[in-house]
Amino acid sequence: MSEYVHKSHNVSVLLYHLVCPAKYRRVVFTPEVDGCLKEVCLEIAKRYEIQFVEIGTDKDHVHFLVQSVPMYSPTQIARVIKSITAREIFKRVPSVKKQLWGGEFWTKGYFVNTVGQKGNEKTIATYVRNQGREKEYQQLHREGSVKRTVYPLFQ
Repeated sequence: MSEYVHKSHNVSVLLYHLVCPAKYRRVVFTPEVDGCLKEVCLEIAKRYEIQFVEIGTDKDHVHFLVQSVPMYSPTQIARVIKSITAREIFKRVPSVKKQLWGGEFWTKGYFVNTVGQKGNEKTIATYVRNQGREKEYQQLHREGSVKRTVYPLFQ
């Protein structure tokens, strides 16, 4: 879960729901790529002040629930995550390059949304965690706690 980040002149809790589709919406998130992605994200968390609260993959896109500090804009966070993960996945799982012939892993666009700490963080975290799990999605959808959102930008 998120925590208050204490700096010398501020205290913050900034949470972002970031959705990044693979280039050409190709189905590239195999268990191997998924594991590699999560390892790389742990390395990013060590180097930058970006904490990954949840990561959920769903065949052709990834949902990240990230927490950061005010000095990083959502655009900078997306740029750091997308550039480092793309480079490392291509390096560690070379077979992905054959599926993505243009030399890019991610699409140019992304979706980002702020998440309230108390109001809907738990709901978004559950949604991100259960990406690609149809049974859990149906159960959550029936209970009314998560509404599946279709992002027109990525269709």
